[in-house]
Amino acid sequence: MAVARRPDAGSLCDSWLLSLNAMVSRTPLMPAITVDPCTFALFGALGDLALRKLFPALYQLDQAGLLHADTRILALARDPGDEGGHLAFIDEHLRRHVPAREIDEEALQRFRARLSFLRMDFRDAQSYVALAERVGAGPTLIAYFATPASVYGMICQHLAAVGLAERARVVLEKPIGHDLASSRVVNEAVAQYFPESRVYRIDHYLGKETVQNLIALRFANSLFETQWNQHHISHVEITVAETVGIEGRWGYFDQAGQLRDMVQNHLLQLLCLIAMDPPSNLTADSIRDEKVKVLKALAPITPELLGQRVVRGQYAAGIAGGRAVPGYLEEENSNAQSSTETFVALRADICNWRWSGVPFYLRTGKRMAQKLSQIVIHFKEPPFYIFAPEQRSLISNRLIIRLQPDEGISLQVMTKEQGLDKGMHLRSGPLQLNFSETYKSARIPDAYERLLLEVMQGNQNLFVRRDEVEYAWQWCDQLIDGWTRLGDSLKLYPAGSWGPVASIALITRDGRSWYGDL
Repeated sequence: MAVARRPDAGSLCDSWLLSLNAMVSRTPLMPAITVDPCTFALFGALGDLALRKLFPALYQLDQAGLLHADTRILALARDPGDEGGHLAFIDEHLRRHVPAREIDEEALQRFRARLSFLRMDFRDAQSYVALAERVGAGPTLIAYFATPASVYGMICQHLAAVGLAERARVVLEKPIGHDLASSRVVNEAVAQYFPESRVYRIDHYLGKETVQNLIALRFANSLFETQWNQHHISHVEITVAETVGIEGRWGYFDQAGQLRDMVQNHLLQLLCLIAMDPPSNLTADSIRDEKVKVLKALAPITPELLGQRVVRGQYAAGIAGGRAVPGYLEEENSNAQSSTETFVALRADICNWRWSGVPFYLRTGKRMAQKLSQIVIHFKEPPFYIFAPEQRSLISNRLIIRLQPDEGISLQVMTKEQGLDKGMHLRSGPLQLNFSETYKSARIPDAYERLLLEVMQGNQNLFVRRDEVEYAWQWCDQLIDGWTRLGDSLKLYPAGSWGPVASIALITRDGRSWYGDL
């Protein structure tokens, strides 16, 4: 497998790419993945998440030969209507959300044969008798809860009452609670019937290929691990920007806000993977133990520091994707008095030896200039500079880890300009690893495909443990409490921009700037 060569790459880039190419070509093939049969019961099967993400992911696994021949899929919902009509509805959405080029009619027929529908009220104990009859005495039951968290405990209780809990794994979708207290209520309700070893809390960012590569990049390469500390890293940026607005989710989002919806889970999980110490092995608990240490080491942001360390924003009307879009308060069914944030930028500090003095800048928002998820590691400048003084501002090494839209890793390095007339004139150039090009893959699997496969294999590495959820809530709760006590005002930003001006000031007052903003 060849690595694409940038036509303008310097000699250093060339040699790095050639070395990478050789490494890739010599990498031995891993043994084929084997999975045991299961019954996959999807609660909330006619909801947006199931139709848009879960059924397409299950189909892709089936097409790739990663579902056991005896695996069955039960679609569970309370919607009235006949089974055939609901299955046709699921099929219609499957064709809508899976690209036509990835539809294989033979695989689709096989997938349909696995699928059946059962109407049931998740709050009604009697409905679970019918579910138990449908499941029978077969293999492991995977119960996926694509429902509000308020019914998680009730579903677990009813599964236990009909004898299904003993051989079941439960998958919990976020958000798990609204704050620390409500999160504990949900987790306690589930824990009454399921031990932690059979509870899988989903954070779909952990299933992304590039996020997985953070572990390999850090701990399989001495080049990075020996530099991964306060002595060599200046600061870290984590950006998760969305171009969409509320898109019909007003009822949920206005109660949650961007901090609860994105920072408490996705961004803090990414921070943990970047900042954690090496685990003793690759077992689920070893990795999660190290992530918890990071969450416990996060410095609290006191009310006195909120104005300097945190920016809350809300999008106003503007231009996004070449068209005029309304502001948050003008969205359909909106509350014109809402003070819910659609943007958060903050500086987080980790109080331990590895990261003392290294700020982590996090930002996430809706209706922003570009759909972008990336991590930027900024390395410190060399202690002694010998090149032209006017070029000193160029000296910067960055490791850019892109999660979307194009997953890949890029290392920005300094090289000499080519040409006899250039002298020792410096330029910055990327050493680039693009996954889809490098490994010649037709497609990068969706995060949910990986996560569903891991559940079927009984592997918890990519799932969030209870104490992770609670420590993350604890840290976010103090921010919300500070806002409530101080009456922190929202900063407006036009749709299609990179957020409020105050978010730029947040990082520039430290003598830095957000990478890549135009």
